[in-house]
Amino acid sequence: MVGGILDYLWLVPALPLLGVVLNGAIALFSERPLLLAEAGHEEAGHGHGDARGGDEAPAPYRKLVALIGPGVVGAAFAVSLLCVLQLAARAPQDRLFVQVLFPWIQAGGFTGSAALQLDPLSAVMILVVTGVGFLIHVYSVGYMSHEKAFARYFVYLNLFTFAMLTLVLGSNYLVMFVGWEGVGLCSYLLIGYWYEKQSASDAGKKAFIVNRIGDFGFILGVFLLFWTFGSVDYTEVFARIPALSGNGTLTTEIATAITLLLFVGAVGKSAQIPLYVWLPDAMEGPTPVSALIHAATMVTAGVYMVARSSALYMLAPVSMGAVAAVGAVTAIFSATIGITQNDIKRVLAYSTVSQLGYMFLACGVGAFTAGIFHLMTHAFFKALLFLASGSVIHALSGQQDMRKMGSLKKHLPITFPTMFIATLAIAGIPGLSGFFSKDEILWKSFSSEHGHLALWAIGTLAAGVTAFYMFRLVFMTFYGESRMEPAVEKHVHESPWSMTVPLMLLAVFSVIGGWVGVPEVLGGHNYFEEWMAPVFGHGAAHEAAHHPAALELALMAGSVLVALCGIALAYYLYRVRTKKPEEIAEKVPGLYDVVLNKYYVDEIYDIVIVRKVVNGSIWLWNAFDAAFIDGIVNGIAAVVRGAGDGVRRLQTGVVGNYAFSLLLGAVLVVGYILLR
Repeated sequence: MVGGILDYLWLVPALPLLGVVLNGAIALFSERPLLLAEAGHEEAGHGHGDARGGDEAPAPYRKLVALIGPGVVGAAFAVSLLCVLQLAARAPQDRLFVQVLFPWIQAGGFTGSAALQLDPLSAVMILVVTGVGFLIHVYSVGYMSHEKAFARYFVYLNLFTFAMLTLVLGSNYLVMFVGWEGVGLCSYLLIGYWYEKQSASDAGKKAFIVNRIGDFGFILGVFLLFWTFGSVDYTEVFARIPALSGNGTLTTEIATAITLLLFVGAVGKSAQIPLYVWLPDAMEGPTPVSALIHAATMVTAGVYMVARSSALYMLAPVSMGAVAAVGAVTAIFSATIGITQNDIKRVLAYSTVSQLGYMFLACGVGAFTAGIFHLMTHAFFKALLFLASGSVIHALSGQQDMRKMGSLKKHLPITFPTMFIATLAIAGIPGLSGFFSKDEILWKSFSSEHGHLALWAIGTLAAGVTAFYMFRLVFMTFYGESRMEPAVEKHVHESPWSMTVPLMLLAVFSVIGGWVGVPEVLGGHNYFEEWMAPVFGHGAAHEAAHHPAALELALMAGSVLVALCGIALAYYLYRVRTKKPEEIAEKVPGLYDVVLNKYYVDEIYDIVIVRKVVNGSIWLWNAFDAAFIDGIVNGIAAVVRGAGDGVRRLQTGVVGNYAFSLLLGAVLVVGYILLR
């Protein structure tokens, strides 16, 4: 069947890949000599905080890179939008388009194709990835303008976008896994972009290693999936579920094993307890990278994978409970850590972990649509929060400690209102995007047949804590007396247009992005749920129909009230009684230190796991590698050398010795013949 513009779906991932090739060539010929010649970077005194500057590459190359990098992603967004519009023109039951690019793996009865799939779920994902990703690319042009390795940065950024698009557009778990590993590789490259800085290098390795733990579970889940279904293609796997469930091949136990293994992968990629520890350290990368990883790409991959596998999860109540429990605990756990952090980017990092917990809470109670809805709205306001924090860091020549900020409201007339809008959105204030998606999750966590009052209570409490620490960030950064160093305050300035325009656009979507999902109880219509119905089915939409509207309104009002209390508390502590936080910390020093040090989770991992692995590796190196393996190799070499030395002595060059040898050999042969 001819798909029209859908036949060009392959361009969506291909365009960022083209950017990788073009910018890669530019980086090879224009930046490599500079990078080889440099002795090391020095902090750019006039640049942005987490960026390390240097001599710029030739201007013509930089302008071309600045055009190609964002341009290919913008073009991918345009193609994505056209494809989604054509998909939307179809009847709901026909909103599925599969494009086979080429046969990939054929082994025995297994066939794996490199194929793309566009349906309502992947449509939302590609619009988020390319749309928000494009704005982050544009922002990067200004933010990274002082970087020597300018082209290399955009190579990594384009490659990251390509990998994420491959992940969400793949029509089977195999292609998804390729994209899955691709974003893991790119996260390592981007987090460790300033590789000469030890903390950045360590953070990149930490992200890579922790994700390998989750990926091991993921690939085992895919193997078990293939063993059960004989296929890894989405349409084939989901179509065979009724038949295999009926004949006893797909039991609840097998479904539970598959989904739990897949969830291990999601826990690593989407930074849930206990594999969340890599995400806060990812702040060592440039701020636009943080926005891309935390908002539009990598960390949402786990949520997407669980939602894509919803038909399997619905067969495994234990897995659903595990997803909901891990999500709820992660949401409140990481939110409490955000209360005490003073680095503006680390506050946002723990906020991301918490918001991802909300998305998994939604999936765990069967509200997959609500989880993806929050994924979309979160992409808008979290990208805005990170990019606005980058604008603050840029204005303060690299300062990230909120205790050394204050009174920035008057200096940053664009950054402040846009960041304030994003803060209202993440706090769940009515009318903004975050309110609609977060309220949908809280309502489903209470009303769904998989929900529970405890899950709703934890989610609501986390919402209040979120509102508190986010407004703490705003008050410490933009209000009060200036705590900036005089030399820094003298040069505070608003960011260039390449950075402020993306902020304004994201602010608009942070307001209106949730209006596609206004609940009926407020007199609206949930168009987002209607759009996702072909993927998740219509049944979930009516799970809460037996609950009165008054109850839904009461719970909604309760969650908003809790958020307002969090805001009020932040205002009281950081605007009215500004010395009170220090007094509280002094009264409970033990508790404060525990939370400030992130519950010492990293330290516990270091003692219990990391050191034991390192010590075990050293023992294996000394005992097995050096003594056994090297002993075998060196022993064989010694035997050969000894044998050669012995044989060498037979070749003396003396004719008499050779005559004697011939005579001795003749006697031995004759003797053998006679004796036999």
